[in-house]
Amino acid sequence: MSKQDCVLAIDQGTTSTRSIIFDKNAVELAGARKEFPQLYPRSSWVEHNPEDIWSDVLATSQEALEKIGGADRIAAIGITNQRETIVVWDRATGKPIYNAIVWQDRRTAQLCQKLREEGYETVVRERTGLLLDPYFSATKLAWLLDNVNDARTRAEKGELAFGTIDSFILWRLTGGKVHATDITNASRTLLFNIHTQEWDEELLRKFRIPAAILPEVKDNSTIFGETIPSLYGRAIPVAGMAGDQQAALVGQTCLSPGMAKATYGTGCFVLLNTGEKPVSSKNRMLTTIGYRVNNKTTYALEGSIFVAGAAIKWLRDGLNLITHASQTDDMATRIPHSHGVYMVPGFVGLGAPHWDPDARGLICGLTLDATAAHIARAALESVAYQTLDLISAMTQDGAGTTETLRIDGGMAANDWFCQFLADMLQVKVEKPKNIETTALGAGFLAGLATGVWSTPKDLIAEWQSGSQFQPQMSNEQRSSMVAGWHQAIRRTLTQN
Repeated sequence: MSKQDCVLAIDQGTTSTRSIIFDKNAVELAGARKEFPQLYPRSSWVEHNPEDIWSDVLATSQEALEKIGGADRIAAIGITNQRETIVVWDRATGKPIYNAIVWQDRRTAQLCQKLREEGYETVVRERTGLLLDPYFSATKLAWLLDNVNDARTRAEKGELAFGTIDSFILWRLTGGKVHATDITNASRTLLFNIHTQEWDEELLRKFRIPAAILPEVKDNSTIFGETIPSLYGRAIPVAGMAGDQQAALVGQTCLSPGMAKATYGTGCFVLLNTGEKPVSSKNRMLTTIGYRVNNKTTYALEGSIFVAGAAIKWLRDGLNLITHASQTDDMATRIPHSHGVYMVPGFVGLGAPHWDPDARGLICGLTLDATAAHIARAALESVAYQTLDLISAMTQDGAGTTETLRIDGGMAANDWFCQFLADMLQVKVEKPKNIETTALGAGFLAGLATGVWSTPKDLIAEWQSGSQFQPQMSNEQRSSMVAGWHQAIRRTLTQN
């Protein structure tokens, strides 16, 4: 048998599932990816079919393994996932009782507003580090238990299992033997106390969630269980799990306080490592768990942008302005300036620091001289402006000033965007040689638990820098452009 010196990372995202195999030098050996359908049953509702997700996990992981000749070299599997998206399934059959309700879904906005009006957000913030927003899992779960026939009764009897996507994948990989999650995914549910690091009984009562439905919470790097042999030809330990943004924090090796990363996928998520103590935000940032390894917890401050790459996808699929995302680089480059056009991509509300679930998208500054290129450029610029809002809020919270932002995700491939981001933030923007850092983080966590890497210092040694972007824009031009963005935001927030 070959030496088991590789890890298989399963990266289950919002619009696609990919499986990537990394060797002990963090080099990508093989991978496979599949997109899956987005379901929009009503306005502001977003769902996924969990069976689509599972079939894609199986198909991509098996395809990746076939490319390296099988599973003999795999020491462990790491899982990373779209966070806050929930599934409830039958413990006896393993079948979901309803579609997965996605993190973007806004159906519980009124419930969140009611709880805020009752003054409950203070308790939620103190215990979970989060806000009362439909983005998080608890109100989604409460809605599902109330609206699916017999779900609440069956949940209270212990017949149903709840989980974020990581839990569901783990359940299926282990043939129903393991119902668990990791601490980062648990910390995004509104039900988990990040200080005691346990499910919170008062929060469970407030959201009317029966404890019998909850998974066990574990470290990010530990043996969760083993796959059933029929899936890959042998049993493989599942030894790493983390929500996608925390996985990217590890994959970018932002393992020291003050280091920050931004992942540009469907949304954008900025995480700043704050060390062993949680930083409480006065600017509606999220205090969250970055990772827990060997029972030692590292906290992070997080800002969430709901629409980043999704705005580019909308240009392609909604407006038919482009046929491929890469065209936006050329479109932005060939025009000399933005022409005063701004896009605020509030398609599903606005995230941090505004947290307005009722906000909707806006394009302003249009004249007869505006072209498709200006709209494409405005979409790219909007993501940089939103990142600036997050970093500014974190600095005001006393989390420190980062000198470098490490970036990854699909939009990191766009050099024009990377340069504009550096210009707006006025810091060095750095992307790694391998921008699949979310998957790499899951692989790192799995490999740490199984001896592929011995210590976190080994991970730092494997990280390799790719391109770097230094600020170039004049302060006068930057200030003018940022002022225009702030005006566009004010218009968006007042239109509802």
